[in-house]
Amino acid sequence: MTLRITWDEASARRMERQFLAVPAKAGTPVAEVVGAMLGAHAQVLSAAELSVGVRADGVTRADVRAALWEDRTLVKTYGPRGTLHLLPSAELPLWTAALTAIPSGASPFPPDVRVTEAQADEVVAAIGDALDGVSLTIDELGEEVVARTGPWAGDLVMPAFQEMWPRWRQVMHRAGQRGALCFGPNRGRKVTYTRPPRFEPLAADEGLSLLVRRYLRAYGPSTAPHFAKWAAAPRGWALELFASLADAGEIEEVGFEGGPAWVAAGDTEFPGEPVRGVRLLPYFDAYAIGCQPRELLFPGAAYGRALAGGQAGNYPVLLVDGVVAGVWHQRRQGRRTTVTVEPLGRLAAARERELARQAERVGEVLEAKPELVVGKVTAGAHA
Repeated sequence: MTLRITWDEASARRMERQFLAVPAKAGTPVAEVVGAMLGAHAQVLSAAELSVGVRADGVTRADVRAALWEDRTLVKTYGPRGTLHLLPSAELPLWTAALTAIPSGASPFPPDVRVTEAQADEVVAAIGDALDGVSLTIDELGEEVVARTGPWAGDLVMPAFQEMWPRWRQVMHRAGQRGALCFGPNRGRKVTYTRPPRFEPLAADEGLSLLVRRYLRAYGPSTAPHFAKWAAAPRGWALELFASLADAGEIEEVGFEGGPAWVAAGDTEFPGEPVRGVRLLPYFDAYAIGCQPRELLFPGAAYGRALAGGQAGNYPVLLVDGVVAGVWHQRRQGRRTTVTVEPLGRLAAARERELARQAERVGEVLEAKPELVVGKVTAGAHA
């Protein structure tokens, strides 16, 4: 008989494994927390710092920065969906193997702008060579890439932010996903890039299998289409991948919310009690992006208020008992930050007290004195 999992059971386990039910104990390595999240989205670095901090007792943005720039147990690079993430350095062999094995979609650029696969490989190799042991700004890196490849790489053909970028930049995310590039500390106000310590990637099939099982441990039960959405992978390819992993006995089918879904083989223990509590999650938090079905995580009015055209992450969210129950925004001025929370329903007195504690925790992570305001959030969605 197929095991059947309810939303409450799945939600409780996901929150537990993401350190959202109970934060990681003080002293837990920051990289361990990031690994449990399957990476922290870092397009907005302060949001990534907050994502990590709310999951670990005592951790502040300074601890995340130390792991990133001093201890180098974290790297900032191009991760799932080609977007910027913080990833554990020790997990780069897994991520590089898996991400480079996921088929990419058609190029969004017209034919005269694109690079061939051979040119893309040439640029990635040039980036890795140029960054070996040094940190370079984007302009410095561009000069090195063109010198190592040819003038074609420097053609200003890519429209971006009301200017034109050189051709080679369209494969920067590939360089990150292949382990040839990561971010370095800023040089003043300028972003720099460097190369992570050299490592040997896992075999592609091993990396994909491990990534799917890690994904299912964090977000399962889930389906191949939901994994495809999370990984920006072709749906048909993901269905074939899951079928092959099922045949190999690496994942197993369960019933979930009226349909079939998957968990990692043998990973069938779920908490017996629903999750309780209030949490504030920042922009692009891994939990809000990764949990499916989205209409259950964003029930009722939350689907329209806390999503941007069905896309998660564009608003910071208020979680109550594991589901989105509002949005929030923080505005920092000097050493103070105003945390404005817009609940979508009435909060009981006990929940209001929890919310106040969560606002305090936001301030601790950001190293600022918080002021909680319960009212309308006027800030729009983050692009």
